[in-house]
Amino acid sequence: MEIGVPKETKDQEFRVGLSPSSVRALTDQGHRVFVETAAGVGAGFTDGDYQDAGATVVPSAQSAWEHDLIVKVKEPLPPEYPWLRKGQLVFTYLHLAADRDLTEYLLDSGVTAIAYETVELPDHRLPLLMPMSIIAGRLAVQFGARYLERQQGGRGVLLGGIPGVKPGHVVILGGGVVGTEAARMAIGMGAQVTILDISVERLAYLETLFGSRVQLLFSSTAQVAAIVPTADLLIGAVLVLARKTPTLVARDLVKQMQPGSVIVDVAVDQGGCIESVRPTSHSHPTYIDEGVVHYGVPNMPGAVPWTATQALNNSTLPYVMQLANLGLAALDKNPVLAKGLNVQNHHLIHPDVQSVFPDLVQ
Repeated sequence: MEIGVPKETKDQEFRVGLSPSSVRALTDQGHRVFVETAAGVGAGFTDGDYQDAGATVVPSAQSAWEHDLIVKVKEPLPPEYPWLRKGQLVFTYLHLAADRDLTEYLLDSGVTAIAYETVELPDHRLPLLMPMSIIAGRLAVQFGARYLERQQGGRGVLLGGIPGVKPGHVVILGGGVVGTEAARMAIGMGAQVTILDISVERLAYLETLFGSRVQLLFSSTAQVAAIVPTADLLIGAVLVLARKTPTLVARDLVKQMQPGSVIVDVAVDQGGCIESVRPTSHSHPTYIDEGVVHYGVPNMPGAVPWTATQALNNSTLPYVMQLANLGLAALDKNPVLAKGLNVQNHHLIHPDVQSVFPDLVQ
């Protein structure tokens, strides 16, 4: 099969769909890979690295999009829409529940769109979302600590404190992969950490990981209202598969936070769980609203593309190989991969995305 790897066009997105080592694995199986020039430079991979791995480097995005299987990192943006075509396979993160315009264009184009984030194992784990969730959780604390600095608009709190001065308080909404990794980083910095989750079973598991180093609370409206105003750093780490994230923190509650506190909502690409958060970019990552610093970059792992590209490829390559070897038949052979199917032949397929846009279901 012919596989195209365009350069990502989202602001400051330096990850790339296939690393040279993944290209080598595919070309060794007889597949042809076409990589847009400079697609991997931001992640530390030169055109020469791709050529050495057996890829053909092409001069333009359009040249990369001309092939049967397109492997990307982020969703297609409007300038890329004209290159989507009927019968083409696109394998990437999509997050359609928060993007009606993209959903409509994918339907109109006739493309087959498979979303990394909805590929699902029988135990409901999300193997292609997990590596980026790990990175995003860790970065949430890293970025949060930075924007708490006074020069960045924060209130000047050192998360770890020092002897004689109390540490900062990190409140994490959601105890899944993102929340767990955020807690791991915050504990390492010496912060006071609180996690809220609606699953008592998950809270019990987190106790086995962190013991008494983390305050674990059942997430209720009253509990959220009581704890959020005490946060120096509030992290939204809520995931509802293929649906818009529910709002857990209303604007009125944000108003009660200390001026210069920081909010990082990792769920912003699915709509966000904090009412005052809106999507931002790596070029302009923050804004101040209600006196609180808000960080709403939806592609956080793009800040560490060398790590993130390799982590993503470690998980995606087996599925890319199946699609390259079998085409659409891979969806029949592998029910895990089939769960990732969102759009096919002008039809909206994934049931959770259908529930968000019922009027688009034919």
